[in-house]
This record gives sequence, structure tokens and C-alpha cells, in this order.
Amino acid sequence: MTAPPSSLDTLLDTLIRDVPDYPKPGVVFKDITPLLADHAGFTTVVSAMAAVAGDLDAPVDAVVGIEARGFILAAPVALALGVGFVPVRKAGKLPGPTYEVSYSLEYGEATLQVHRDALVPGDRVLIVDDVLATGGTVAATRDLVGRCGAEVAGVVVLLELAFLSGRGPLGDLFLSALRVVD
Repeated sequence: MTAPPSSLDTLLDTLIRDVPDYPKPGVVFKDITPLLADHAGFTTVVSAMAAVAGDLDAPVDAVVGIEARGFILAAPVALALGVGFVPVRKAGKLPGPTYEVSYSLEYGEATLQVHRDALVPGDRVLIVDDVLATGGTVAATRDLVGRCGAEVAGVVVLLELAFLSGRGPLGDLFLSALRVVD
């Protein structure tokens, strides 16, 4: 059961708190831990994220979650959709052969990895993450999915920070955000 948009907006307003100047001065961190601690709220968000798969042109074969908070949301979305969960992790965290992609962040570089056998060619995946900021992490994850021979059917995020223009690097990739922050 997905909450109506107005109820979902109220829920997110109530259960996501702003933490000013974290992790550094001038940044307003979106703390989702109150949402995660609230069973009804967490259930509503997972249901709403899973419902996005119904907006895609065909079913998905897997849900890809991005380290770290994306894991918390992606795993239950995968369960709700009846498909597997594939973690995309920071470099050095996965055993065995991996594909990796390095990309630029606002203040440096990062590297993400996925197991080479995590997806099979032709798989359609839904990428799930907590926040879309500049789009670099989602774009890097899309590249990893492609290196596995799979296709990104769409992306769903809890929050999109629109003022950071994160949709730009994603081109025409289907993207849904439960909440857009201007």
C-alpha cells in the first residue's frame, strides 16, 4: 500500500531531519535515521519505492543498491519486488573479481565496485539510493551495471537535491524521487 503523495510528503517532512553543518560547515545533512526507526514510515517509503518499478516499461530482474544508505532502502525494495539485491560498494569491500569505476566527487575522487558475476547480460535493474546530489554516484553505478552486460531500467531515490543538478549526468535515464528538495 503506497501512501498518497500528500501523506508521503508529510511523512518525509516529519521523519527526515536536517542537520546543519554536518559533515562540514555549510552542508545541511539529510538524516534518514528517524525514518528508518519508524516501522510505518519505513514500510511506506519501501512500498513507494517498489511501486516505481510499475512505471517502467518492463519488469526488473534485480535491484542494485549503492553503499551505504542505499543498501538500507534497496534490500527491502528487492524483497517487495521478488527479485535479488546487488550491492555496489566502495573499493576494496567486495571479495572476488569485480568491475570498478572511479569518478569525481565535489572534493576528490571515489571508486565503486560490483562483482563481475552479480548480474547477467540482459538483466534489467532498478538502482535505488537515498539521495541524488550531483549524479556522479548514480552515473558510476550505471556504468558498472553496463559493464556486467545488464541494463538500467530506472533509478529511484528517496530525496533529490535539485539545486545540485544531479539529473544532468544521467541524461534520459528514468529517474523518480520520492521528494525533490529545491
